[in-house]
Amino acid sequence: MSISVQNSGGADHPAGSGGSTGLSAPQPGRPALLEALAGRRPRRTPVWFMRQAGRSLPEYRALRERAGAPMLDVCLWPQAAAQVTLQPVRRHGVDAAVLFSDIMVPLRLAGVEVRIEPGTGPVLDAPVRDWAQVRRLTAHHYGDADQAGAGPDGRALDGAAGVSAIQAAVRAVVAELGGPGQPGAGASAPRQADRAHSHNRGEPHRASADSGGLSARALAGLAQSRGEAEWTPLLGFGGAPFTLVAYLAEGRPSRDHLAARTLMHADPTAWDTLMTWAAHLTGQFMATQVAAGAAAVQLFDSWAGSLSAADYREKVAPYSALALDVARDAVSPTTGAPAPVIHFATRAGHLLPELHRTGADVVGVDECTDLALAATALGERDDGSGARPVQGNLNPALLAAPWEVLAPAVDACVEAGRAAPAHVFNLGHGVPPSTDPNVLTRVVARVHKSQDWERMALTGWDGQA
Repeated sequence: MSISVQNSGGADHPAGSGGSTGLSAPQPGRPALLEALAGRRPRRTPVWFMRQAGRSLPEYRALRERAGAPMLDVCLWPQAAAQVTLQPVRRHGVDAAVLFSDIMVPLRLAGVEVRIEPGTGPVLDAPVRDWAQVRRLTAHHYGDADQAGAGPDGRALDGAAGVSAIQAAVRAVVAELGGPGQPGAGASAPRQADRAHSHNRGEPHRASADSGGLSARALAGLAQSRGEAEWTPLLGFGGAPFTLVAYLAEGRPSRDHLAARTLMHADPTAWDTLMTWAAHLTGQFMATQVAAGAAAVQLFDSWAGSLSAADYREKVAPYSALALDVARDAVSPTTGAPAPVIHFATRAGHLLPELHRTGADVVGVDECTDLALAATALGERDDGSGARPVQGNLNPALLAAPWEVLAPAVDACVEAGRAAPAHVFNLGHGVPPSTDPNVLTRVVARVHKSQDWERMALTGWDGQA
């Protein structure tokens, strides 16, 4: 079978050769994602996808079927969570893993009864809407739950065991992805291009001695992910305080978050108490991931776009900043430093300067905002060291469009990112569950400008870990 591969152009422009320049020259051997988060333009544009670990992957659906347990429980199974986290790295060759978990997990670890209902999302049977309810809720603390979930053996896990499970999952992922001076799985195996050509010729998959039993195809994905580095970073994450409080006040997903916005104005004391509690909770959740080995984190604010700039600035931003401060108290053993932070909010083009002022290193941009204009709107860093890097923002709907439509859109997004000193390619929101995984692999190849990896994408996944 012949394979048609479109030429996607040459290598990325080095820093200083067009567009905005980074703060300094890229550091050889450092993962492209971390270079971009530091404001330096790496040799290739790094790419990862929000919700890359999840329902779009058949191997994930098979794991969930075997588990036969609610998602929030599986998030606390270290081996399963690590496996799901690694699946898209092995398959797509993305520049970062993102921990398989959920923004509701820290609520469970604090003893809040929340569940994920299929077709609905997070549901709480006891919404929090007045001072008495806020006072009862905020008596709960991170890791103090009597029962946070059930383990793979069916036994109940308390909050402390749940925190330990998250740490164990992170360490298992980092063991495969590697770190500075500790190459990841298969790093000494034959280079990716050789494995790709072998795969395309139909030769058998042979795992190297240091592969941990992974197939040649999975090792090729890990090698593509590493690029010129010897390791791949793991991203941790948490839900922003306003998003957590919106779920707590509404009891379920909402279109207008009216109950949360009413509490914000009707009882400032209750609002401050609740938002401070949520900031510490999600900050500690992110710090747990960093202290176990995550190299960077992303703060998700799914519902901030429903707020005016004034309300966000006065009633929300200080608590997001607090969450980031708590997360930065942790030092990653992988990098030996606190984790750089990406702050992402949906439908929040009018809030970009405010998101920037929370102290985030990078601001994520959804598909409703022009990426190049966003880079300009963010302005200079507070210390005068230059403009902020950006992340985003391919429209997820285009993943189902013909390649003749999708490919130019990918190129346009990469080009728009040159308005900033550095750019992390991502979607404007999460991967739709119906997405063809081979399309995601091909998008990675396009962003990386790798014809070898595009051939691999067109060949498809062999189904082996």
